[in-house]
Amino acid sequence: RHIPFPAMVYFFTSKPPNEEAEPQLMDAPGGFSAPIPPEGCLLYMGKDKFENEELIKYAWPEDVWFHVDKESSAHVYIRLPRGSHKKGGNWFKEIHPLVVEDCCQLVKANSIRGNKLDNVSIVFTPASNLKKTGGMEVGQVGFHSQTNVFKAKIKERRNEVVNRLDKTKKWEEPNLQADLIQRNKEEKAIAAKEAEVERIERERQQAEWKKEKEERSYDKLYDPTQMTAAGEMEVDSDGEPDFM
Repeated sequence: RHIPFPAMVYFFTSKPPNEEAEPQLMDAPGGFSAPIPPEGCLLYMGKDKFENEELIKYAWPEDVWFHVDKESSAHVYIRLPRGSHKKGGNWFKEIHPLVVEDCCQLVKANSIRGNKLDNVSIVFTPASNLKKTGGMEVGQVGFHSQTNVFKAKIKERRNEVVNRLDKTKKWEEPNLQADLIQRNKEEKAIAAKEAEVERIERERQQAEWKKEKEERSYDKLYDPTQMTAAGEMEVDSDGEPDFM
């Protein structure tokens, strides 16, 4: 099936009411921690497996992907702040545990079988770790590396979480390809500007170092103790300037 642009995408806002609370009915890996932004976190998912295919193709480098493990489900993404991936290391762990719970509950709620089951495993990884090969079915993915693949277990559905997210739900028809192209253009422009600033600063430092070097060299030659009252340099008995 060909997906004409734009594709249908559902957007949600994850903004748990009590940032100090602990996730409930969820066993998740440690190390995930970050403040919840005042505006909340952007979550999004496709309408069906065909939209999911487009999301895989045009995900942003800052996106983290969630899915019910070994079951059919929606593909849910959280979009972290622009440039998060440039931090290196475990940048993808900069998500508040309550927001991780929101993502997991949303994936579970949008799985036909997973929604009915208890103790459901949710798998998540940076979108850049998703691997698509020619033999895979529509919406199916693998991973480039298992190192950054994480799993959380959701013991049961929490209606209060799902209902809170559903209240923020809105669907749009973005041109995913055009949005990614525009984002990449903006990133290149930012990188070019930063490189220009670095070039100017580098040239300024080089000019400053050159000036300091020249001044140090002149100071070694110029000794005011060897100057006459008239400002002329004394000479030795051979008629040569005396630099000693």
